[in-house]
Amino acid sequence: MSRTRIPSPAGRFRRLAAGLLAGTAVVVLAGCSAPEATQSTQATHQAAQVPAAAAPAATAPLAASTPERLEVPSIGVAAGPLRKLGLTAEGALEVPTDATTVGWFGLGPTPGGSGPAVLAAHVDYGGVPGTFTRLSAVAVGDEIRVARADRTTALFTAYRVAQYPKSAFPTEEVYGDTPGAELRLITCGGAFDDTARSYADNVVVYARLTGTA
Repeated sequence: MSRTRIPSPAGRFRRLAAGLLAGTAVVVLAGCSAPEATQSTQATHQAAQVPAAAAPAATAPLAASTPERLEVPSIGVAAGPLRKLGLTAEGALEVPTDATTVGWFGLGPTPGGSGPAVLAAHVDYGGVPGTFTRLSAVAVGDEIRVARADRTTALFTAYRVAQYPKSAFPTEEVYGDTPGAELRLITCGGAFDDTARSYADNVVVYARLTGTA
C-alpha cells in the first residue's frame, strides 16, 4: 500500500478557531496514493513558477454555495459530483477513495466565496491515472469552472502554478486568507519514492474568481 501526503489546511483552520496567531505545526493528509502502481507520469512534469503579479483582475466574492462540479478544459478535467472532505479522527484531511473523485475541503470557503477554497484529487490511485494527473500542465490564463448548488458557475482564471517539496510546503501562502475569492487545486507530484511509497512534492494551481456564468 503506497501513500503520499499533501499538507492540509486543517491545522491552520484549527489555529484560527482557537484564536492562535502563532504555531508551526502542519497537519497533513494521506492522499494521491498509488497502491500497486509504478511511478506516475506526473513525476515527469515540472510545474511553472509564475509571479503572483500575473494574477487577473478579481470579481467580487459570491455568497456561499456548495460546489457540485469542476471543469478544467485545458487538461480535460470534467468531474462531479464533488465530495465534501472533512477531518479524520487524527486531524488529517480526508481524501477521495478513488482515482476520479475530486474533493472539496468543507471547513474552508466554498468556491467563489471569500478566501481560498481548496479542491484536491489524486494524481493516480491503484494504478489508475487520477483526475489531477495533468494538473501541472495547467497554464497561466487557463479557465477553471466550478458549478455550484445555487445554479451559478464560478469562473476562475489560473494565475500561478507551483511545485513544492513536501518538506518546504508554504502552508500560509497556499491556505492563507485572501482579500477576494480564490481557488487552490492541489495534488501530488515530483519523483515517486518506491521505498517510501510516496511522492516528493505537491503541485498547486492558484486561481482567482474572474466571473460567473
